[in-house]
Amino acid sequence: MEEQQRCATMQSPSREERDADTKSRKGGLLTMPFIIANESFEKVASYGLLPNMILYLMKDYNMGFAEGNNILFFWSAAINFMPLLGAFLSDSYLGRFLTIGLGSIASFLGMLLLWLTAMIPATKPTVCDQLHPETCRSPTAAQLTLLAASFTLMSIGAGGIRPCTLAFGADQIDRRDDPNNKRILERFFGWYYASASFSVLIALTGIVYIQDHVGWKVGFGVPASLMLVATVLFFAASSIYVKQKATKSLFSRLAQVAVAAFKNRKIALPSASGSASNKWFYHTDSCFTQPSDKLRFLNKACVVKNPEQDIAADGTAADPWSLCTVEQVEELKTLIKVIPIWSTGVMMSINISQSSFPLLQAKSMDRHISSTFQIPAGSFGTFVIITIVIWVILYDRAILPLASKIRGKPVHFGVKSRMGAGLVCSAMSMALSAIVENIRRGKAIRQGIVDDPNAVVNMSAMWLVPQHCLNGLAEALNAIAQTEFYYSEFPKTMSSVASSLFGMGMAVANLLASAIMSTVDNVTSKGGKESWVSKNINRGHFENYYWLLTILSVINVLYYVVCSWAYGPSVDQRRTAMDDGKISSHEEELSMLEARVKEEGELQKPKELQA
Repeated sequence: MEEQQRCATMQSPSREERDADTKSRKGGLLTMPFIIANESFEKVASYGLLPNMILYLMKDYNMGFAEGNNILFFWSAAINFMPLLGAFLSDSYLGRFLTIGLGSIASFLGMLLLWLTAMIPATKPTVCDQLHPETCRSPTAAQLTLLAASFTLMSIGAGGIRPCTLAFGADQIDRRDDPNNKRILERFFGWYYASASFSVLIALTGIVYIQDHVGWKVGFGVPASLMLVATVLFFAASSIYVKQKATKSLFSRLAQVAVAAFKNRKIALPSASGSASNKWFYHTDSCFTQPSDKLRFLNKACVVKNPEQDIAADGTAADPWSLCTVEQVEELKTLIKVIPIWSTGVMMSINISQSSFPLLQAKSMDRHISSTFQIPAGSFGTFVIITIVIWVILYDRAILPLASKIRGKPVHFGVKSRMGAGLVCSAMSMALSAIVENIRRGKAIRQGIVDDPNAVVNMSAMWLVPQHCLNGLAEALNAIAQTEFYYSEFPKTMSSVASSLFGMGMAVANLLASAIMSTVDNVTSKGGKESWVSKNINRGHFENYYWLLTILSVINVLYYVVCSWAYGPSVDQRRTAMDDGKISSHEEELSMLEARVKEEGELQKPKELQA
């Protein structure tokens, strides 16, 4: 952007041409290895640290299972929430390049601190006998502060890298005047998601294997080294990046509506008669010229009280925190409308976040697949990723074509149907987990190893695979459908919100999961009883905890049915009904027509009005 400004002030055509040529050489596919490597190494590092972290906290920090798990829940919540803050800062103030760069530095520093906790004995409590907990000392405030600082820095790093990398990469190759632009973007997106999936697999296998067989010093040192390399590579290519300037964030637009509606709460809404231009504030080329009747109290945000005072000479609002466009109001209404549907996915995210439970289960079971090799306990999460990949391929290449062939016309399973199916699979996963744990604990009792949490039960850990596969299927159905649902229901200007809602749901789920675990631990340990979530998996009752999650999941499925019914037909349902000639009323036909007009209006709208 700075070069463009210089070009505008230069009078010599030859120098203008040279500067334009320099600008054209920035970006391009040459920058992709640096950008994708940065994201990939961050994922390898962060995803590789999480699976075994509960073991590190329990053995090296002498924490109980519930205490350590709650720390991990808060860490995961921060990792999922920080990208929202990172996206806001990137869009509004810092720009994507600086946000990613600062995030990379923060991630490296966090991993460096974590590695130091493994290298320096004074940063942890003294080693004790796990079979005699009374000999174990709790970590000091200084030791916990160092650990918390490492987790905080890694969360800040994730918040800077994850929301910006995809958009920053697209900035490098997005050439609207290039006829091959769409194909180039598709190739980038394909490589981006392929590298992300591969990175998670490497993290859940390679990094976890190193931690299990070499130790924490190397197991934490490798991710820190990878993050250092990624950071250096990212900044090394600084001179060839296209760096877009920060613009106003959509989050600010939504906040302005809430503030303006509150400021104007005492004014009366205009009557239905009269010209819309005299009542509502909207852009001339916008397809939104007057607000809908739903959530009418928000309509006061776009009421023009005094045109001379409220509207500036250039046609914008004199005070955007007192007057908003109709489009802004409708954006906030759309977000509020989907919140009930969004909330139904939180329970599934709670179930997904219970990774520490199957880790301890796998640790106490026979993980050998040959006489010389056993699967690391933290690597069983790969079955979730594998299931997601297999389902996506089968759904696109086999299930839909087969269903279309049987029906004799193109078949599309609606997003709300897939979301509901995912919630059912999630509930089934928790029920199966409870059954498997009940069998495992029964074997531990019969083998007389109840008091030894490190003993291995004579039961194959492969019994844990089906519950991981069901979790993967639940995520493949619900999470993908959720994102598709948000993108189809929201205006194009809200695409960034659509991509952030699932992560926000994960953050809320982590906090609720911590609250559920703390409540269960406090209630079930009263009177000197052994907690359901005891540090000793054989004395605890993990199966009861799983049954509790199963009951909550079943209730959540019923809640989803109610929310889905109350929401009414989604965009894809209305489109399918119109294509099949099943529109049952003039009102529904108008609703469908309005949806299509909205889409066309967004596509035709000038770029500056979409910002």
